[in-house]
Amino acid sequence: MTVVDRINGGLRKIPVWTVYTIGALWPAWLFYLAATGAMGVEPIEALEHALGELGLQALILGLLITPLRAVTGINLIRLRRAIGVLTFYFISTHLLVWLVLDVQILSEVWKDILKRPYITVGMAAFLLMTPLAITSNNWSLRKFGPSWRKLHRLVYPTAILGCVHYIMVGKTWELEPLVYLAVVLTLLGWRVLQARKKSKARLQSSARASRVTS
Repeated sequence: MTVVDRINGGLRKIPVWTVYTIGALWPAWLFYLAATGAMGVEPIEALEHALGELGLQALILGLLITPLRAVTGINLIRLRRAIGVLTFYFISTHLLVWLVLDVQILSEVWKDILKRPYITVGMAAFLLMTPLAITSNNWSLRKFGPSWRKLHRLVYPTAILGCVHYIMVGKTWELEPLVYLAVVLTLLGWRVLQARKKSKARLQSSARASRVTS
């Protein structure tokens, strides 16, 4: 048995509910750290940042699953839905911290969205992510059929906008947000190359079939 087989065997033993449970408790732990002063002198800002970064990391992990299986053979497909749902949960808590603890005055929310470009970009990413979370279930998969996969391609612009939002929040060219963007663009570039290879293979197969029948 290879190392990859051992890893996949271990992954198959992980109940999906444990992923949901750990993911659900993670923001609660961050809230506890902020409430007890473990996040420094600006706990609200630190909490907001930590939840947003956690959501972006989960989003990138979801994008990584397919190329990881193709390149290494490590299979996280059965956990992909849980990772996607938790991504939306993390970003939702990030948004709630901003709304309830940071802005506080709800009448100012719309002004901030229009006035601050980084908030505009972040809200656009959240809106694109919302239908993905709503349709992350078997009923939607059956209902939409092939259109379901097309809808869930919204994850690509969502990831890019999320990285741009992170870069703009810093107001300077910090390394970490740029690394996230580079990783996302690399993963999307890999998908484009794979799609082109498949398209080329189909054309070649069709051409061979035409020569055989002619």
